[in-house]
This record gives sequence, C-alpha cells and structure tokens, in this order.
Amino acid sequence: MAAQLKKMSLKATQSSKSDDILDVAIPITRPDVLHPCDIMEDVGVGYGFNNVPKDGELSNSAFIATPLPVNKIGDIFREASAQAGWVEVLPLTLCSHDENFSFLRQKDNGDKVVELANPKTAEYQVVRTTLLPGILKTVKENRKHSLPIKVFESGDVVFKDLSLERKAYNEKHWGAIYVGKTSSFEIVQGLLGKIMQTFRTEWIADFGKKSTGRGYWIEEDASNNTYFPGRGAKVFFRSKEGAEPIVIGECGALHPEVMNNFNIPYAASYVELNAEAFL
Repeated sequence: MAAQLKKMSLKATQSSKSDDILDVAIPITRPDVLHPCDIMEDVGVGYGFNNVPKDGELSNSAFIATPLPVNKIGDIFREASAQAGWVEVLPLTLCSHDENFSFLRQKDNGDKVVELANPKTAEYQVVRTTLLPGILKTVKENRKHSLPIKVFESGDVVFKDLSLERKAYNEKHWGAIYVGKTSSFEIVQGLLGKIMQTFRTEWIADFGKKSTGRGYWIEEDASNNTYFPGRGAKVFFRSKEGAEPIVIGECGALHPEVMNNFNIPYAASYVELNAEAFL
C-alpha cells in the first residue's frame, strides 16, 4: 500500500501505534484528500482497478443495492403528501443569513448554523436549518398562481456540532405550507394527521399525561416568534409504549411579518417535522 501511495505523491510510513496502521503525510499539492477513504481510493488508483482479478470471491458475491432507511422514510412522506393534494418543491439548500433568521423573526445564537466562509452572493451565505425559507421563496415566485397554494418538501437541513469530525451533521426534514386568503391552520393540522396515520401513529388527546402508548400530540409554543402569537405549537411524539416523548417538529399560522418579509400578500400555515424520528 505504501508503494502504491508513493505513486500518488503520498508518503506512507509504518505507524508506531499498530502494525495494522499506516501514517500518511498529505502534501499541499493534494487538497482533494479530506478523509481516510480518499487515501484508500488512491491505493486503488495506484494499483490499477483493471488489475483487480475478475474471477474470484468478489465476482461470486451478490451485491444488491438497497435504499437507506432515511431515504425510504422520505419517500413515505412524499407519497402521503402527494395523496393529500400537496405539490412537491425542490428549493436550494443554501440561503441568506437573513432568510434563515431575521426574516423568520428568529435570532442567531451562533451555535446552530453552518456559514460559508466565502459566499459568492448574499443569497448563499448559510446552510439552512429549516425548510421554511426555501418553501416561502418558492411561494413568493409563484404568488400570482391561483389560491390556495399547497406545497411541501422532503429534504435535508444542516446543524453545526463541533464535537463531530465534520463539525456538522445532516438531518432529514419534511415541511408543508398552505397559503391562501386565510391561514386555515386546520388544513395543515389535517395534513399532519394524515402523515401520522401513515406512520401508524395515533392522536393522543390528553397531551400524553395518561396515555403511555405510541402516539403524538401538539402543545402551544409561545416562544416561537415565527408563528402568530397563540397560533404556534410543538409536535410531540412517543415512539413506543412507555418511551419518553420528544419534540419532532412545529406547526402553526405564520406571523404576518414573516409573510411580508418574503413579499407574500397572503396568510399561511406551516408544519415541519424531523423525519428521522420515525426510523
């Protein structure tokens, strides 16, 4: 392996920690090497992929690709939303700092969002931490269409976490919005019920105080300024009997200032869930 890496301008030496470890020095001319898997790729390139035997253990093995569970969850969200009459949109993952925070009447504490070091434009400054900015920008560009506008997205958001190797992690979310002359929060809550029914999750009317089984409920969230006062809520979810309930999302009627910040002259209700809670 050291000989093959030498062909790729990488210097490999035996590690003092273990006979099974190589210490590899990365020169400044190889900025593409970011992870150990990149080094293993260079070993393969140096050896020559065409030199790998065609008849052997590998060729007799069955390698069948299967979707990741989180992607299957995303597909379930898509199918259920489409069946309810919502249209899928695919906004960009990057947005401006204002769109991710001040436009949504939120404050940046500096511990959650991943910022680009050298953004090309002010519109692509941060990686979104919620699906809402992209959905609202899509509605803004289509605000002359007939009402109501009902769209959803199933995609990734990114959060900063300095304890991780990559200093950040992706999280699969699902979000849907209803835009019309009135906010019609009951319609968005109905969509939430449809989604939960698809995942075999029952509504718990007593806010989880007596029932201990699998289910969900919503509770008012007065601290979330994105929503109209008294019209915002957290979505609680209990995955199984006796499990501790967790907050998996939010829903409510969007504040008029939020709609005005995105130049949308209508009322709207929105729901967003962490799809990975159903894995």
